[in-house]
Order: sequence, then C-alpha cells, then structure tokens
Amino acid sequence: MLNRLNKIYHEFPPKFWVVVLASFISGIGSTLLFPFFSLYITQKFHVGMTTAGILLGISSFFGLLGGMVGGALTDKFGRRRLVIIGLVFGALSDVTLGLVNRLAMLYPLVMVIGLLGNLSGPAQNAIIADLLPEKQRPEGFGVMRVAGNLAWIVGPTIGGLVANRSFLLLFIIDAVLSCVVAGIFFKMVPETKPEVPAEKKPESVWQTIGGYRLVLRDLAFVGFLLASILMMIVYLQMYNSMPVYLRDHHNINPQGYGFLLTSSAITVVLFQFWLMRVIKGRAPFLMMAVGTLFYTLGFSMIGFISAYALFVLAIVVVTVGEMIVVPTSQTLVANFAPAEMRGRYMAVFGLSWALPATFGPGAAGYILDHFNPNLLWYVGGILCAVAALGYYALHLRLGKQSRFASEPEEKLAEAAPAA
Repeated sequence: MLNRLNKIYHEFPPKFWVVVLASFISGIGSTLLFPFFSLYITQKFHVGMTTAGILLGISSFFGLLGGMVGGALTDKFGRRRLVIIGLVFGALSDVTLGLVNRLAMLYPLVMVIGLLGNLSGPAQNAIIADLLPEKQRPEGFGVMRVAGNLAWIVGPTIGGLVANRSFLLLFIIDAVLSCVVAGIFFKMVPETKPEVPAEKKPESVWQTIGGYRLVLRDLAFVGFLLASILMMIVYLQMYNSMPVYLRDHHNINPQGYGFLLTSSAITVVLFQFWLMRVIKGRAPFLMMAVGTLFYTLGFSMIGFISAYALFVLAIVVVTVGEMIVVPTSQTLVANFAPAEMRGRYMAVFGLSWALPATFGPGAAGYILDHFNPNLLWYVGGILCAVAALGYYALHLRLGKQSRFASEPEEKLAEAAPAA
C-alpha cells in the first residue's frame, strides 16, 4: 500500500501536490459550513425550505455570473491571482453571513457574495489542466477528489458538532482557513497560464469575453453540458434539500446527516484510486453514463426507505457514481477546450452546477413544502436516467474521436489493478 502511494506521489509534479494540499485545507472549511447552510437559514430565521431554496438560488445565479466573468479573466490575466481574490472574498463573505440578523439583508448580501466569491472557480480547475498532460488528467482530478473527500471526513463531523452550538463559529473557521489557503497560493503556487506565442496579438478583455461565443458554438460540448445540468439538479439535493428532508421527515439531526456525508467521504478515500485505475483509458462518455446510473439507483432509493442504515447505503451508491462522474467530467471539459480557452470552457461548464443550484433548491423546497416529500427523489431518479441516456448518445456520436476514445484492450489490461 505504501509503495503504491509512493508511486502515485512521484507520478505528479510537486506543484500539483501543493494545489492538492491547498484544496484539502479549503475543503475542510467548506465542508464545515456548506452542508449546514440550509439548516442555518431555516433555523435562525424561522422560514421554510422554499425561502432557503430561493436564497440559495439567488446566490447561485450571481455565482454563475461571477464564474463567467472569472473564466474570461482567467484566460486574460492568469489563474493564480483569480484564485487568491476568490479566497479572500470568500473569507469576508463567510464572516458577514454569520453576523447578519435580518432576513431582508440576506437577499442583497448573497447577490454580492455569489458574484465575487465565484470569480476563482474556473481558475482552480484550469490550474490542474495546465499542470498535467492529457493522459494524466483523469488520475489527477481523481487525486483532487480524494483530497476533497478527506476533508469531507473531517468537515461535516466537526461541523455537525459545532452547528448544534454556534453557526457563527462555522463561518469564522471557514474564513480563517480560506485566508490560510490564499497564503499558500501566494507563496507557493506559480502562474500556470500557457504562454501566448510572440507572433500572436494578445486579446483585449472584450475579445476574451466575446470568446464565449466560440464555446457555445461547440454543439457537442453544449450537449454534454445539458446532460450534466440534468444530473446536477439531482446531485445537489444531497447538500441543499436532503438535510432538511431528513430532519423533518425522518427525525435525523445534523450529526446524523454529517455522518452520512462522512460515509461518502470514507468511500472515496478508500476506493477512488482503485476505481480510477479500473476506468482509466475507457470511453469517457460511456463512463459518465455508468456513473449517472449509480446516481439513478441511489437517489431513487431515498424515496423508498426509512431506516438510517439504508440511507447510508444509498449515499454509498451515489458516491460510487460520483467517483466515476466527477474526475471524468472534469477531464472531458479539459479535452474539449483549446489550451488558450480553458478558463472559458471551465466557466461555461460551471453552468452544470450553477443553473441547478439557482433553480433546484427552490423547486425542491416547493415539493418538500407542498407535496409528498418522497416525490423529490422519484423525480430525481427519472432525471438521472435521462442524463445517462444523453451521455450514451454522446458516446455513440463522439466515441471514435481520439480525444474521447477508449484505449486498446491490451493497454486497458495493463492499466487494470491487480486483483
């Protein structure tokens, strides 16, 4: 085991591991707070999930705008400074959110926070794509997933304990950790933006922003984006609506919900490396379809079960799909994008979570407040099944292109982990 980890460590450049460390620290702060945000709103301001969903949606909509601006700025000015700016604004927003005592003040606040706090999202993914060659990106994004889920083991468990005592402390801890990570990027991470050829005239800011037209003309990429939006509408309910659903309809408190997320994180830490070796070199759109089918099964289960152990099982099933979907989707975006447009492709792909995060919580909250709450998970299973069919259709159309094709069988056999 140690030899295997040592081999993985030496396969990647040192700067990549600095980014992994920074991601882990940042992840602890995020997972302390994010899963409990809807609980914070409903408990502190005495409102239903519909209101919480609307607030989350407003934040996500302005986050979408911030991500689109950030993607263009990333391609124009570089990755590193955008990441640092995003972390600093994130820290300021955390403290401000924790101190607000009037519901009316939350609406303009989440607009500003969403806009400024998401400037750095495309830059972080672009850094990984810049640092790693094409064939190494799936495993690289898989390593990032493991680091993120190590944070999920720590964050929700501590967050559940802290949330029972003080929501404000959650915001303060996240802000401090964001500042620590900003310092790491400032001191240890160089700019990774590819050099523009000397003979090529630099783009103006408006030309860079106008480059989004080229992204949206990539119809295959747009099809991939639409399938991902359907899938993410469902996936995000695990963090937005599920804690309220479990509390109100199954009497599961924040600590119990935090353990569910910890179970997911443990699954990733134990099996992500192995699973990435299993799927390495296989047709990526086909792997997206397979992973989304795990989502279909896991989220559908939630509407039919009531025992806590079965909720743990459902989350583990979803996590298996997540271990396939997340690194594969990030790799696909990097492979779709020309090097000089990675920030903008990453920003547009941000629509796959920003749009669901904008409209999904409000729609889910309406179902939870006005219909049989189990209906949320039945609809979710259907949407995931449709998304899986979309990925399979993309596999049939694009699977023979070299950037999306599976490797020859003999190479797949060599890459497969030993039993």
